[in-house]
Amino acid sequence: MTETAPIVFVVDDTLAVREAITSLLASVGLRVQTFGSARDFLGHPRPDAPACLVLDVRLPGLSGLDLQRELAHIGSAIPIVFISGHPDIPISVQAMKAGATDFLTKPFRDQQLLDAVQAAIDRDREQRARMAEIAGLRHRYESLTPREREVLTLVVAGLLNKQIALRLGTSEITVKAHRHQVMHKMKANTVVDLVRTFERLGGPTSGH
Repeated sequence: MTETAPIVFVVDDTLAVREAITSLLASVGLRVQTFGSARDFLGHPRPDAPACLVLDVRLPGLSGLDLQRELAHIGSAIPIVFISGHPDIPISVQAMKAGATDFLTKPFRDQQLLDAVQAAIDRDREQRARMAEIAGLRHRYESLTPREREVLTLVVAGLLNKQIALRLGTSEITVKAHRHQVMHKMKANTVVDLVRTFERLGGPTSGH
């Protein structure tokens, strides 16, 4: 399956800036969608594809920093490249601390923007790959029965089959059968693999 082509969203209230950035990004084969305000961007559906947001700091109504906060509030992790006509260090520091990938002051060189956009898209691609992997691991975990989940928790806590059997009030043979199913369903070849997977899902790995 091929990846959906990346897309760059541009939010700037100056038409000439939007057109110039669109022309530049299109020249290297990137898809571009532009918006004149933060509200327009928020109200527009976004495709399921690697993306980044080129965002002017100073906008009428909802500012660029306001939009950054709003996106964080709704759980959007789209990487943001800020652009500004004013070299304001406190604002740039605030934007970067809030997770922006870059902050460019106009006029910037074409290559500066292209490099910043590519880095942001690469970051989003990596984020999406991690999220897809975690979703796959979660799906495997959810395929376990309640008892298999109990066995999993005790295995990664370091208990032996005999200890697990005593803890659960069952036989060692039954525990071995559950353990085999856990390893199979979680696609783990070793207990170390199982522990790593469980940690990635956010589970505790120490015994009580």
